[in-house]
Amino acid sequence: MMTWLQTIIYGIIQGITEWLPISSTGHLLLADELMKMQVFSNPALNAEFLNMFFVVIQFGSILAVCILYFHKLNPFSSHKNEHEKKETLSLWVKVIVGCIPAGIAGVLLDDVIDAYLHGPVVIAMMLIVYGVLFIVIENQKRTPKVTSFEKMDMKTALMVGCCQMLALIPGTSRSGATILGATLIGCSREIAAEFSFFLAVPVMAGASLLKLLKMFKAGVVMNAMGWGVLGLGTLVSFVVSVIAIRFLMSYIRKHDFKAFGVYRIVLGIIILAVVLL
Repeated sequence: MMTWLQTIIYGIIQGITEWLPISSTGHLLLADELMKMQVFSNPALNAEFLNMFFVVIQFGSILAVCILYFHKLNPFSSHKNEHEKKETLSLWVKVIVGCIPAGIAGVLLDDVIDAYLHGPVVIAMMLIVYGVLFIVIENQKRTPKVTSFEKMDMKTALMVGCCQMLALIPGTSRSGATILGATLIGCSREIAAEFSFFLAVPVMAGASLLKLLKMFKAGVVMNAMGWGVLGLGTLVSFVVSVIAIRFLMSYIRKHDFKAFGVYRIVLGIIILAVVLL
């Protein structure tokens, strides 16, 4: 019973923190420090499973984007004219271009990041650094130049993708890095947030596949409990992600990102205090 409850909590954390710029990986790793979910009795196998679980439940979050933005992302919709279909295809090309930096870096650096950068101090520092950046950037008056995806060129998409690459460090936040980068480059908050959502689809799908392959290569054989935990976590992540995405898009129409910056700084300081004192 405790394992199922922990799975639901992890799914809720993933669904909320994946889309809000506060770091899903950081929150999940910190939650694991507190809860220590046990699916396999063998500690090594359990560690391999949890390492995979925290990534693969992101599939629920991906599914939420695909459903909420199905029309916008569907280039074959009968409700679109030829111009709209071409613009949708162009959007997908920009998404693919934006995914290239993180895709390459993820494959090359995944083992190094797992081995050296998953500690609470790194997470805390990244929470604080990007929290400060959110506040600094939001205090500067900017007139966005990119207010629609038609106005976004390939160079801008690639630059945002390079910002997404920074999120490989736990505690950074994939959505936080891409939204910050897109805002600095000249995108409106709405375009920055939505492009961050769309970039997540291929990047997170690829990361999930990579983690599954690595887990099976490590010799972990999934039992019924493992599949059940993975399925429940993914389902909860999907439901909560739908709510979180709708909340964020509604929120940024009236507010800036400074509140998220303050949250990150406070959480980072608390983590450092607990670890270092």
